[in-house]
Amino acid sequence: MSSAATPFSRRHADGIARAFLPVRWWGNRYDYYYTREKLASDPLYPGVLQALRGSDSPVLDLGCGLGLLAHALRQDGQAQPYYGVDNDADKIARGTQVAQRRGLADTRFEVVDLACAMPSHRGSVAILDVLQYLPQAAQQRLLDASVAMLAPGARLVIRAALDDGSRRDSTTRLTDRFAHMIGWMQSMPVHYPNERDLRHTLESAGLSVEFAPLYGKTPFNHWLIVATRAS
Repeated sequence: MSSAATPFSRRHADGIARAFLPVRWWGNRYDYYYTREKLASDPLYPGVLQALRGSDSPVLDLGCGLGLLAHALRQDGQAQPYYGVDNDADKIARGTQVAQRRGLADTRFEVVDLACAMPSHRGSVAILDVLQYLPQAAQQRLLDASVAMLAPGARLVIRAALDDGSRRDSTTRLTDRFAHMIGWMQSMPVHYPNERDLRHTLESAGLSVEFAPLYGKTPFNHWLIVATRAS
C-alpha cells in the first residue's frame, strides 16, 4: 500500500464539491465551501480510493457524514454499490438529496446510531475518522462487527489518528481539544487507538493488514489501515 497519497487538486476538489452548491443562488453555501477545502487539503479520499480500487464489493461507509466518499468513488470510476450510515439525520438528509440530484447510481443513505445498532451488510467497510471518538470497548465492538461483514476479497479501510507518542500525536490531540473548545467539533476524542492493538485485532481475525501514514501536508498523525479478507 502506497503512503504517497496527496490531496485532490483544486480543480478536482471543486469538481466534486460543486454538487453541494445550493439550487438557488441565495441558498446556504456552507457544505460547498467545507467539502471543497476538505478535498483540497486532506489526502483522505485519494488514499481510500487507492485502497478500494480493484474490488467490486459493496462499500459500507460507517459515519459517512455528507457522503463525500460516494462522490469521490463515482468520479474515480468506481461503481461498487455504496451504503452510507450516520447518526446525524440532517447530514443524511442533505447527503441523500445531493446524491440524488447528482444522479449517483447504486448509492443510498440511512440514519443509524452505531452505539445502538449495526446495519446489515456484506462487502467492504470504511471507518474514516470515527474510532477515536469511541471508548475502547466500543471501538472493539465496531471493529469486530466490521470484520464479520467482510466478504472474500473485500477490504476494511480505516483512517485513524494513532496513539504513538510522536510529535504528530501531540499536535493532533491539542488540535482536537481546541477544535472542540471553539465548537468546530461537537465531540472530543475519547480513545486514540494504537497500531499494536489494531494489528492484533485484525490479524487475529485472519486478515492481511497494512499501515501507511496519511499525513499529506498536515501536521496530524493520521494513518490509513487496510485489512483484506483472502479470496
